[in-house]
Amino acid sequence: MITGFETIVEERIQAAQRQGKFDNLPGKGLPLPEENVLGINNELRLAYKMLKNADCLPPELELKKEIKTTQALLCHMTDTHEKYKTIKKLNFLIMKLNLSRNQSPDLEVPQHYYEPLISRMTPLCQEFDCCASRIK
Repeated sequence: MITGFETIVEERIQAAQRQGKFDNLPGKGLPLPEENVLGINNELRLAYKMLKNADCLPPELELKKEIKTTQALLCHMTDTHEKYKTIKKLNFLIMKLNLSRNQSPDLEVPQHYYEPLISRMTPLCQEFDCCASRIK
């Protein structure tokens, strides 16, 4: 059953076709570009294409996407309490991503507080000359 909205859309597409608005589009008359599916066997190609069209990502990529979104959100926050909660969430997501991989800890994504903590501690340690050689 076609809804009213679908009817309006279909009418506008047909009107644009009659007016020739689709005649000069780039790639007209050429085959659609091949998907980047090198190394994927024929049985899985259709499944991957369906997942891609449905905006389904592997869990690792979903986590990376959520980490980037949380980082962007954190950049625009002004409330200290909310920033703290968001940093905790961000560190949890990073930890979850690092644990989901089977790789060396040297290749892990650093948590959000590491660099600011080191930058705060270095001047203190140099001032007290206690552990300046250990930090860096």
